[in-house]
Amino acid sequence: MRAALLQLTSSDDPHKNLRVTSELVRRAASEGAGLILTPEVTNCVSNSRTHQRSVLCTEDEDPTLDGLREDAARLGVWLLIGSLALKSEPPEDRFANRSFLIAPDGSIAARYDKIHMFDVQVNEIETYRESAGFAPGNRAVTAETPFGRIGMTICYDVRFPYLYRALAKAGAEVMTIPAAFSPATGAMHWESLLRARAIETGSYVLAPAQMGQHPASRGRTRTTHGHSMAVSPWGEVLIDAGQTFGVHLVDLDPSNVAKARQKVPSLQHDRDFTGP
Repeated sequence: MRAALLQLTSSDDPHKNLRVTSELVRRAASEGAGLILTPEVTNCVSNSRTHQRSVLCTEDEDPTLDGLREDAARLGVWLLIGSLALKSEPPEDRFANRSFLIAPDGSIAARYDKIHMFDVQVNEIETYRESAGFAPGNRAVTAETPFGRIGMTICYDVRFPYLYRALAKAGAEVMTIPAAFSPATGAMHWESLLRARAIETGSYVLAPAQMGQHPASRGRTRTTHGHSMAVSPWGEVLIDAGQTFGVHLVDLDPSNVAKARQKVPSLQHDRDFTGP
């Protein structure tokens, strides 16, 4: 099965981002991809809550979701929208950071709200308080596809291995980790975390990412790490997109999941213990 990771530099203009993303989706499909994945916050990268409130929509009204569902149906592909920033339904006044798996008929096969919020002071000038603007999810999600069961996660989730173990034990063979990763932490941690999650669970890891400096019409600009990656169930890096915008293809062999888990059956070796 051929997958395509789309590496984007999304701005804070959802309509412009949709045009760019749709063009790359079409290109990926023309190159044989049956599963196409976009990064976190595909529709809008913005540090301004005021701007987000002026341009974001609820799920039912979101033009990016509607447009990409139409693309998936027209092209007959599976499409993992890494995430969309969306307005929540009242009484929740924070946004949702929501990933969607779109089936080849354009229907929503699964949706996942990011569980772990990035509340971190990376350095003296780079601070994030994601929970101030986004409501955390509380449900882990898997989805069945013809090429295996997918475990859906987003970005900062990658630092919480218990989530991936739970997904693997629920049958997930492919972990999706769309991201808009900080360059400060990405340089040291991104590859190591992705490879660790693949090795621990014997799963494919597919991590499409935002990259570069993101244009902003309001508020300060944001920069992201890039390096969209695909990792095999044995921990081999199959793709590292570096700072290259566009479509990055990888061929997956579902049988490699069973082979890796047979060689190191750690998912079967949990033990109860006491302490500390």
